Amino acid sequence: MSRLTGIVLPCVLLMACMAAQAQTTMQTGGALVIVPAFGEVKHPNDEARVTLMIEEHDKDKSAAASRVNQKMKQGIEIVKHADPLATFKTRGYYTYPVYPEEPLRPNNKMRQPTGWRVGQYLEVTTTNLNDLPKTVAAAQRILALNGLYFGLADATRKKLDDKRIEAAYRNLTERIAAIAKAMGRAGADAVLDTLDFEGSGAYAQQDAAAPKMAMRTAAMQESVSVEEPSFEPGETTLQMQVVGKVKFR
Repeated sequence: MSRLTGIVLPCVLLMACMAAQAQTTMQTGGALVIVPAFGEVKHPNDEARVTLMIEEHDKDKSAAASRVNQKMKQGIEIVKHADPLATFKTRGYYTYPVYPEEPLRPNNKMRQPTGWRVGQYLEVTTTNLNDLPKTVAAAQRILALNGLYFGLADATRKKLDDKRIEAAYRNLTERIAAIAKAMGRAGADAVLDTLDFEGSGAYAQQDAAAPKMAMRTAAMQESVSVEEPSFEPGETTLQMQVVGKVKFR
């Protein structure tokens, strides 16, 4: 009896495995599979956005504003001379009163300002990265460096868009082939039903999160020369997601 059991039991297990395998293969016919894929390209940064600023303090509001206006004008002229192809945008003009550090007066009388803080910002965009240290050093004779960001020019982003699509589609086809193999099916049995390229703009978020160099210091006098700073532009990664719906024959 035990000998018969030893013969029959392996046969039963073998038949069960063959039946399970056949059943698994049959169930993949007409299956709809959602396949996410991902592609990315990297490129050295070729554009810089520099934020320069000027701030003046004075008891006389008009005097502080006058110096800010004059130095900003001089700073713009210096940058234009150093980098004729750069583009400019002024923003953030502010005027704040400065109050003495003392407790509130009796009867809730308002404190009188002891001075005024006046300032303005200048954004400079350029693709001339080779001369950027020299340009910034020249501007720092008048203005202060408040922020620096490296990224990709619009023309470069457009050129890289085709490569992003190709990378994402290539990754999709590779994953479909791997899924078909895991299912025991031939790659030719997979039919691409729907293709959704998701333009999520994830690279803009990465650009926004990129490290920036910032400072808030008083502007130097024009007569003082400034040593050129050192900059490393780095690179930017552009990403694209794609989702494919695949049917198996």
